[in-house]
Amino acid sequence: MTLIGVCGDAVERLEVATRAAISNHMGPTYGAHWYLSIQLFKNRYDHERLLKSIDSTQRNALKDYQREAARIERLTQADQQRKKQLLKRRAQESYAREPRLMPGWAMLEELTLGELSHLYQGLAKDIDRKVIGRRLNVPAPLLESWLHTLTSVCKICAHYSRLWNRELGIKPEIPKQRSFSWPEYLRRGTSHTRISVVLAALHHLMQQVSPPYSLARKVGQAIANSQRYRTKL
Repeated sequence: MTLIGVCGDAVERLEVATRAAISNHMGPTYGAHWYLSIQLFKNRYDHERLLKSIDSTQRNALKDYQREAARIERLTQADQQRKKQLLKRRAQESYAREPRLMPGWAMLEELTLGELSHLYQGLAKDIDRKVIGRRLNVPAPLLESWLHTLTSVCKICAHYSRLWNRELGIKPEIPKQRSFSWPEYLRRGTSHTRISVVLAALHHLMQQVSPPYSLARKVGQAIANSQRYRTKL
């Protein structure tokens, strides 16, 4: 696996964990449709855009469900009992039949990492951001910064662009607490804009969300594979 593949895999795992952290706090605290409440977001957060995006997604999902239901009804090799079973199964799989917009957990599944980052940063209450950050063992301001940077890294990985020794356009914050587990060399100076600081952040996050996942080992393997490839050339 290449370095891009390793980072992309780790960011994908983080994306899933971030969705879960937000959902597991906001849902039980404010209800299944918590995101419909504009009071839970900062004034500068584009709440209307979120609702329009989710409404469009749900309308498309409803059309897909209706087409699938019509296809099942047209089946000639299935009796009515079999059709009912298929329709019931499809209905259970589809959240589009809800009279209101989809519940919060489903809404979060529709968001990209960048949209998750903006949503987390847009939460109005400090306590909500802090609780969510604690689920990932990261202070809220640090998590905001890291998600913002990792959104950029995710785009680089998705386009298979160069990642090694690349200047990052969005510099992540460095932990200020001395008790925070962090490479000492990254505490010195402030111009950490290359991949090393991203790998340190991902290493910390993977220890929280997927402890068996050894980022250091995978990065080492990726570097070794790259060196072997260059030797063959």
